[in-house]
Amino acid sequence: MRLSTKGRYAVMAMTDLARRQGERAVSLADIAERQEISLSYLEQLFARLRRSGLVVSARGPGGGYRLARDASAVNIAEIVLAVDEPLHATRCERHSATGCMMKGERCLTHDLWDEMGRKIRDYLESVSLADVVLGRLGSDRKAA
Repeated sequence: MRLSTKGRYAVMAMTDLARRQGERAVSLADIAERQEISLSYLEQLFARLRRSGLVVSARGPGGGYRLARDASAVNIAEIVLAVDEPLHATRCERHSATGCMMKGERCLTHDLWDEMGRKIRDYLESVSLADVVLGRLGSDRKAA
């Protein structure tokens, strides 16, 4: 599995937004500057995040974006999936009846990569934006 810039930048931007939760709406230009991400790229990502119901937008002076739910209620997997980033590690399509080999068979290591993909997805589903903002990752989360 390779997490592209879409997934990484979406999580970075959403974490930035979560840090400012409760303040006024946050402009994408401000996020772009703080996170060193192209504004036009953020606009594309936030269109997808908005369609997925993860953010809400406000127009006009003081406009920008806010989280649609509390940061503790948004998990990282939701963000990654919202920007069309796959969360599987096999070469074959996730729910395909055939495998990735030329004759349609599954490769010998399919189950290994499939299980690894499931573990990654489970982990990302278990981590909230609030966990990232507060630095509650790894063994730190268990203590919190």
